[in-house]
Amino acid sequence: MKNKIYVAKLGKAVGLKGHLRLIIDSDFPNQFKKNAIFTTNKKLELKVQEYNMSRELIKFENYDDVDIAKKLTNQELYVSQEDTKENCKLEKDQFFWFDLIDCKIVENGKTLGIVKDIHRYPLDDYFEIITDEALIKEGLPKIFLVPYVTQTYIKNVDIENKTIETKNCFDILENS
Repeated sequence: MKNKIYVAKLGKAVGLKGHLRLIIDSDFPNQFKKNAIFTTNKKLELKVQEYNMSRELIKFENYDDVDIAKKLTNQELYVSQEDTKENCKLEKDQFFWFDLIDCKIVENGKTLGIVKDIHRYPLDDYFEIITDEALIKEGLPKIFLVPYVTQTYIKNVDIENKTIETKNCFDILENS
């Protein structure tokens, strides 16, 4: 699913009218609004008929009873990067994960590596970084993790130039 972002999973059917439990894996629950369109991992296109945020329930057009809705249980919902940028408004110094992946990690003018992935852990999110080849040749690990914590480790993010300026991350690399 190129350029598609996983945002939620559909749980069990609730009630008799086709509502499903929605297990959100996104920082933007407001994207599940009426008429929003999602693609499932089974290539179905679903249009939101209603969404109850407080009860974590969603209902899609043409899934009007429990038996039809049950067929969607355990399917994953995806949305395009373009729709995400259009429907999800960022605050200052917030970035979409897909914009951060493939950014170069630079500290004091030295390239430490490239962001391969981002992992969500209970306390913080972490960049998974593929170490620069020159540093690997010096005996440093091929992969290391950096907490995505501004002020402590992240000095500046430049999405246009795909560069993240860091501090204290070389120490993390050396001790990994």
